[in-house]
Amino acid sequence: MSDTDGPGDIDAQDAANETEVRIRRAPKFSAFLIVGGGLGAIITFILTAIFPVDPQVGFGALFGYFALYGVTAGVLVGALVALILDRVTSRRSRPATVVTTLSDPEEAAAEAAAEAAAEARYAEEDAAERAAQAATVRTDAARTEAAQAQDVPPARPAASADPADASGLTDTPDAPRA
Repeated sequence: MSDTDGPGDIDAQDAANETEVRIRRAPKFSAFLIVGGGLGAIITFILTAIFPVDPQVGFGALFGYFALYGVTAGVLVGALVALILDRVTSRRSRPATVVTTLSDPEEAAAEAAAEAAAEARYAEEDAAERAAQAATVRTDAARTEAAQAQDVPPARPAASADPADASGLTDTPDAPRA
């Protein structure tokens, strides 16, 4: 019999796979090609402007023709610079160890379920907290309204229907009438 219980079981030592790799910074070739082509076009423009132009051909056509060569040369020079920098950076690379672990599919599914449950619990707690804050805000608003209702001065009595009584006060029964 073997140390493992079945064909799907993995030893702890077999689960970790160590690999030696080299870490380095590498240049982006596309950037060097684009910059080289742009510089080639600029140099072609300057050289075309320096020399006299054939009046039968014109400056635009002459620049376009020579730009084919200038941009191509610039792209080639950019690629050469990128290759040289790539060689230099490969010498400055440093070694590192990468550990790859194999995980049990059942274990990974259990971890994913636990993470989902935790996320659901956090979402429920956030919802409960927001509901409590909203209830607190409503309670505070109700208290403020009640306090304002108590501070309101009493309403003035209704105006008298008698045009002679302009004060708006009604007569009391003991007061003599004039």
